[in-house]
Amino acid sequence: MTCRTRFAPSPTGFLHIGGARTALYCYLESRRRKGVFVLRIEDTDRERSTQAAVDAILHAMDWLGLEYNEGPIYQTDRLERYKQVAEQLVAEGKAYYAYESKDELEAMRNEALEKNEKPRYNGAYRDANAPLRDDPNRVIRFRNPQDGTVAWDDSIKGRIEFSNTELDDLVIFRSDGYATYNFAVVVDDLDMGITDVIRGDDHLNNAFRQIALIRGMGWPEPIYAHVPLIHGADGAKLSKRHGALGVDAYRDDMGYLPEAINNYLMKLGWGHGDDEIISRDQALEWFDVADVGRGAARFDFKKLENLNGHYIREADDARLAHLCQHRLESALGRALTEADMMLLAKAMPVIKVRAKTMIDVAEGAQFLFEMRPISMDEKAASLLDGDALSLLEKALEALKGQPVWDMALLEEGVKAVAEEAGLGLGKIAQPLRAALTGRGTSPGIFDVLVLLGREESLARIEDSLARGA
Repeated sequence: MTCRTRFAPSPTGFLHIGGARTALYCYLESRRRKGVFVLRIEDTDRERSTQAAVDAILHAMDWLGLEYNEGPIYQTDRLERYKQVAEQLVAEGKAYYAYESKDELEAMRNEALEKNEKPRYNGAYRDANAPLRDDPNRVIRFRNPQDGTVAWDDSIKGRIEFSNTELDDLVIFRSDGYATYNFAVVVDDLDMGITDVIRGDDHLNNAFRQIALIRGMGWPEPIYAHVPLIHGADGAKLSKRHGALGVDAYRDDMGYLPEAINNYLMKLGWGHGDDEIISRDQALEWFDVADVGRGAARFDFKKLENLNGHYIREADDARLAHLCQHRLESALGRALTEADMMLLAKAMPVIKVRAKTMIDVAEGAQFLFEMRPISMDEKAASLLDGDALSLLEKALEALKGQPVWDMALLEEGVKAVAEEAGLGLGKIAQPLRAALTGRGTSPGIFDVLVLLGREESLARIEDSLARGA
């Protein structure tokens, strides 16, 4: 049987990092088994579902490279199908019409609580054989078994059992003409031929009800794999302060690469020996959802940053230049020219070495495009005192005397100034860095000189000398 997995987010918000991991696991499992990956948008919550959230989910899937074979399929396009199945179940005696008002249901709930019992439907219409009639309170309830258990072998959790006595007769079709979540999911999984349901273990309570529905209807039952949730580094449930943010925030606000996010999320609950860097091709060969751990994984930004730094260093320079273009333009307040972009790509090998995020890349490259006189950060300004200015002036003369703006010759000239003064190279490199970049840290000073070129380098040094005079 062909493996068919599905990722089925509700568009009530952006795709958060836990949902992205679920999507990744679904994708990898289907691809490894040469199956089909389906994207389904569960948008029956009309009050909370938004087009903006749908767009964010689709963009996030595209950015992460999680290509689906079918979809997106929208539940709101399938309302008639849900109604058809619900009415068929009534005709078969597997479901029934019920007409309690909100007040009657509330009274039922309060009575149970007064008896210290779990609130549940009392089955008043279960055996009433109530006919179909126009009534604003009309719902369809599934006739759930009243004894026995719901049990299955979860691919991750192992054997799970739940008593049917804990389940009441679930509403499958509401009075507003919409199917309930658990019913729509079951119908969708049947119609779409889903063989493997991979999702967060916050769906375990839904699983009991959905499996009861499937078995009651005599439908094929998928294999379930409930993935443990992600916790923060402190062991608490993942929240915004831990990193429970939309995928867009990791891309736009924090500057992560998709390959780093994929690698990190994949390892967040699953592993292959001691391998930390796992390519997409390797993942497609090695991943098996049955190998996902049963315990909650802990989100660690430090590990993610280190992984992102690796992928930045490995990334194509022109691609990195394109990715940080918008950040640079926003910081500079102007558009980068074609020549600027060529310079940016040329500078990438020395800019990206220490970068952990694309924010670092953009900040590290900003000095290349600043207009004269360049601004100074506090550390840079402190490096341009009286003695440093004297050394800077000597370095300027040495640089002016170079016949060719070549890195080796530039280094030779500056070193000669340091030796003449009886100082280490750093004593001159630091004020040079401040004058050329306006910062206390930068790529190697001779890389900076070459990238800026003769005219711009000399002019920036002269600006600093004039400022300090």
